[in-house]
Amino acid sequence: MRKSKDGTRTWYAKWRQGQRQVKRALGPVREPGSTVGLTRTQAEAELRRHLSRAAVGPSTRERLTLVEAGERYLLHVERFRGRKRSTLESYRAILKGHLALFFVGKSLDSIDRRAVEAYQRAKLDAGLSPKTVANHVRLLHGIFRYAIGQEWAGRNPVAGIEHPGRQAGDKEIRALTTDELRALDLAIPDDHLGPTDHVLYLTAAMTGMRKGELQALRWMDVDWGSGVIRVRRSYSYGEFTTPKSQRSARAVPMPKQLAEELQVHRSVSKFDGERDLVFAHPLTGSPYDASKILKRFKRAMSSAGLREARFHDLRHTFGTQMAAAGAPLRFIQEWMGHRDYKTTSIYADYAPDPTQGASWATKAFFAWPHAVTGHEPES
Repeated sequence: MRKSKDGTRTWYAKWRQGQRQVKRALGPVREPGSTVGLTRTQAEAELRRHLSRAAVGPSTRERLTLVEAGERYLLHVERFRGRKRSTLESYRAILKGHLALFFVGKSLDSIDRRAVEAYQRAKLDAGLSPKTVANHVRLLHGIFRYAIGQEWAGRNPVAGIEHPGRQAGDKEIRALTTDELRALDLAIPDDHLGPTDHVLYLTAAMTGMRKGELQALRWMDVDWGSGVIRVRRSYSYGEFTTPKSQRSARAVPMPKQLAEELQVHRSVSKFDGERDLVFAHPLTGSPYDASKILKRFKRAMSSAGLREARFHDLRHTFGTQMAAAGAPLRFIQEWMGHRDYKTTSIYADYAPDPTQGASWATKAFFAWPHAVTGHEPES
């Protein structure tokens, strides 16, 4: 019981909740002859109600930091949702390399909507793409959703938050032209990995397969008769898994030029069995190391004097070239293993005009004199 400066008295209660002490005002003391306030018995009943709620409700939840809750969430995802190792590693990189540094020491309940929006702005200002920032916030949303279910948090400040959209000045698609591909090919070092690099780069550019899918490709997946390569698995973090699209398989068209290159590559490889890797290390037969692939590609691009590009941009090369050739975007979506058509739609700008608008416009303004000659066009 405590008496305030104005003479009124209030019932207070204190109890231990985990490692911290909780203090609550229960209500005003009922003075003799009054009907307002709580008697001692009523105050004790109110205390029992608080303690009962604390035993099962949010008020006694563990006071976890975002990082602590995030670690528990990732453990849950690993054990009960069966996420691939590559996905988990990506989540951990976001949690430790970004969220943990920005929300250092912050408890779940201290993070509100404004803090999440501040995180978005900070990451965009740091040069991260809107898509990357959106992925960070989706992980944050998952952490809070799980925390609410475990009664570690009372609200999800990420719920309903708007993700950043594509902004002016974002990088355009970087795809290699056929001339750049030739220059890249000529810059490949003449060493034991050179022949593998040659066919690897061509296959990446001519099929749009991801790096992990190329690493996992076996000769049995190359269907010479049908002219397709069947993408059945991927390789990441030392293990073979399903492709990123989570489909059991997809078939990618194999141009004749690539089929010929692959046949030559198989004829000189020591690992030409059906279950052997197409792009195996030429000396060991083991998967071609991912970091070495990226380093050698970057070095070859530099030696060729080409503007900077990522190995993943060979995949964009396939998308843009196929779109420019007139392949329907829905087919490109299937070949590239995109789950969302919006991802494929980035190649729409490279496709020929399906309405043949230029032809119609020419006919519409047929009578207008030519800019060069100034003469009326012949009938």
